Amino acid sequence: MKKTSTRLADGRELIYYDLRDDNVRDAVDLRPLERTVTSSEIRRDPLLGDAIAVASHRQGRTYHPPADECPLCPSRDGRLSEIPDSSYDVVVFENRFPSLAGDSGRCEVVCFTSDHNASFADLTEEQAALVLEAWTDRTSELSHLPSVEQVFCFENRGAEIGVTLGHPHGQIYAYPFTTPRTALMLRQLAQHKEATGGENLFDAVLESELAGERVVLEGEHWLAFVPYAAHWPYEVHLYPKRRVPDLLGLDEEARTEFPKVYLELLRRFDRIFGEGEPPTPYIAAWHQAPFGALEEFEGVNRDDFALHLELFTIRRTSGKLKFLAGSESGMNVFINDVPPERAAERLREVAS
Repeated sequence: MKKTSTRLADGRELIYYDLRDDNVRDAVDLRPLERTVTSSEIRRDPLLGDAIAVASHRQGRTYHPPADECPLCPSRDGRLSEIPDSSYDVVVFENRFPSLAGDSGRCEVVCFTSDHNASFADLTEEQAALVLEAWTDRTSELSHLPSVEQVFCFENRGAEIGVTLGHPHGQIYAYPFTTPRTALMLRQLAQHKEATGGENLFDAVLESELAGERVVLEGEHWLAFVPYAAHWPYEVHLYPKRRVPDLLGLDEEARTEFPKVYLELLRRFDRIFGEGEPPTPYIAAWHQAPFGALEEFEGVNRDDFALHLELFTIRRTSGKLKFLAGSESGMNVFINDVPPERAAERLREVAS
């Protein structure tokens, strides 16, 4: 992998990740851009104790542009985009309309390929491995920023999810706090450790699922399963079998196997609802241990946390979506229309 860092016309950082070491990245952003002005603010809810980001500048972000005006395609034929060069393998840049900025963290865009009409599932194993390298590198770099406590790499795919740019891409949020979802896991981890005299909750879950009927795909170094209490109609959790707290902890064997396993999962997701159905909308989310202090979670350290990816769709059946209505949105109690065991069975049925 070759990494080349440069700056866009408004001062934002852009980084090329290339498969070939001889690629030269010297294209200049010629757009007449003024420096980006953001107004991101973190506010704490006094009743729930969680945090929200207020980012009014995002109202003006690019919304469903035509393909020939996509800001994530390379700059070609006189059309200037966010990527100055005429081609790229993987590129990462600071979001022009970030939810988090300055002392409130940082947001980045990850373009998986220059092919506008592709999806992550269309990548080769070599290309997917490069994306993994980019995620890992950005996790390392962002974790050293003084305002950052947790790094979250994710992909939103599909208009039903709310994606406003059709180009295959994901994002990275670097939060200035431990997110509520992670805090819940850490509390459960601490309680289980105390109740069992030191057993790791993630290890116990993995051992239980490995022996059960919800396994979707198993490799030598990775395990994918539908969790016992899945929130979403089709939800898969992907774990390295050797517990590590973050992407930086993966060994070479796990890194080598990851593209094959993950690409197979994504391709199965597109086959869940049968031939002729539009691509399955999904969210793919990496859960990593926070880099900040964990004193409030007594007895827990970073190495107790288990890196894992959660992949889920909001489509519950052909032509129908799972909406977060009263119980889910009002009380955070999910009601799942698809039994997890049946979801796992279906994901095994559509194997390549």
